[in-house]
Amino acid sequence: MTPTPLPTDRSALLARLAEPRKVDIAIVGGGATGLGVALDAAQRGHSVVLIEAHDFAKGTSSRATKLVHGGVRYLAQGNIGLVREALHERVHILNSAPHLAQPLPFVMPSYRLWDTPFYGTGLKMYDLLAGSAGLGRTEWLSARETLQMLPGAQPRGLKGGVKYWDGQFDDARLALAIARTAAAHGALLINYVAATAVLHDGGRAVGLVARDAETGRDFRIQTGCIVNATGVWVDGLRTLDARAAGQGINPIVAPSQGVHVVVDPSFLPGEHALLVPSTADGRVLFAVPWLGKLILGTTDSPRPDLPLEPRPADDEIAFILREAGQYLRRAPERADILSTWAGLRPLVKSSGEGDDTKAISREHTVLVARSGLVTVTGGKWTTYRAMAEDVLARCTQAGVLLPRGASHTAGLRMVGAPAPGGAPLALSQAPGLHLYGSEADIVASLPGADRWLAPGLSEAMVRFAVRHEYARNVEDVLARRSRLLFLDAREAARAAPAVASVLADELAESPGAVPGLAAFEALAGSYASPEGRP
Repeated sequence: MTPTPLPTDRSALLARLAEPRKVDIAIVGGGATGLGVALDAAQRGHSVVLIEAHDFAKGTSSRATKLVHGGVRYLAQGNIGLVREALHERVHILNSAPHLAQPLPFVMPSYRLWDTPFYGTGLKMYDLLAGSAGLGRTEWLSARETLQMLPGAQPRGLKGGVKYWDGQFDDARLALAIARTAAAHGALLINYVAATAVLHDGGRAVGLVARDAETGRDFRIQTGCIVNATGVWVDGLRTLDARAAGQGINPIVAPSQGVHVVVDPSFLPGEHALLVPSTADGRVLFAVPWLGKLILGTTDSPRPDLPLEPRPADDEIAFILREAGQYLRRAPERADILSTWAGLRPLVKSSGEGDDTKAISREHTVLVARSGLVTVTGGKWTTYRAMAEDVLARCTQAGVLLPRGASHTAGLRMVGAPAPGGAPLALSQAPGLHLYGSEADIVASLPGADRWLAPGLSEAMVRFAVRHEYARNVEDVLARRSRLLFLDAREAARAAPAVASVLADELAESPGAVPGLAAFEALAGSYASPEGRP
């Protein structure tokens, strides 16, 4: 049974933040990693504050390829440890949030005679590494069987294929579920509050100055432990910390960018995803069915800057369409694009490896500065829970920052998850939702989009998002509480005025809150445009 949702009234949250108390741990960054740390720490009984400068999962954590996976390409690189860890963490996500994550079958089509035995053998090793945590066995397929599973695949020259299993999820909704679960265990989480300074005493980091974006009000957070979990932006908080001590830093993040293009599912009908292990430039190409649409994307490429809202470069969009056209029966064109997005990935620098993101570490790194500031970066969505354990292990070393304690998150069910054995419900089916307002559609569910969370949206769902899911503006609702911006940007733009009207009513008594209609319409226009922008 779904727990009663906690209210997220902003004035009450800010009042708690203003309380003159010292908390055990203060976390900066509301993506998967920071939220995972907040949940683990709260589960251990620590007092926890987490602040996020924008919305939860606004950055990298809402822009994944929607895969909960061990990393087939890491296996090819010989990174057995990372693959084994990810495969076992994959099961924790599937078990803790079955309403947001499910197994997904993949097919790797073979257009050369040796591809099937070569990749099939490697994927059998993938099964062995997963062991009892496996989701299904790898199968070698004939050309006929491959086309039965991938009816949209290019039949010309097809020799066969390999079927294997990984997982898929709704990344932003899972981040929100982690936040709400952490709050249910006593953590204080607030979005749109930014860390503006690190407070020192005797050379130690002992607190933060934080500013509420809506009111401009400053808060002082006293704590025994500060965790910097700001992803690709960790060097910014490291700089604030170092400046407080009159020092400098060596940047540790080499950002890369993954680009995704969304098209109609008719390009690859069915429930199987397609994976091409090596494109023209050696990257991986995915064609993944998700919430009634098809995501096309590749692994990452270097990017020198750190924009909050990265946009795909035109040549990346052209590359994805061109490569996909070689493996699909019907080649997608620019006019077929429903939405495009890009996500920055925080790869950890390693000396002597230049700008080749295939060579830079995908594993996470935890650093403790001389001030005691704990920084975590790198890693991947699938291993967020293990990353949180590692962070808290560093925080508890010698009992300097936090008292020792054991993690209890391995078997924890997330807020919104059905009871074991129960059927997952979409948010639109949640009991008592009608109490929040009209259930008439603002946006009707898109065809085929009812696997977990239907992207249909009602007035009641918008009000629920404000009152119980921390939503503050149109983008929060249409990009992350609903995923419509990522599925069909033009449809999201059409829904925006109705959403803004409900938000204006909900936020009427919130000083500084703005529904943000004009800003969202401009954003949706950039997602809908078939022309890439750097």
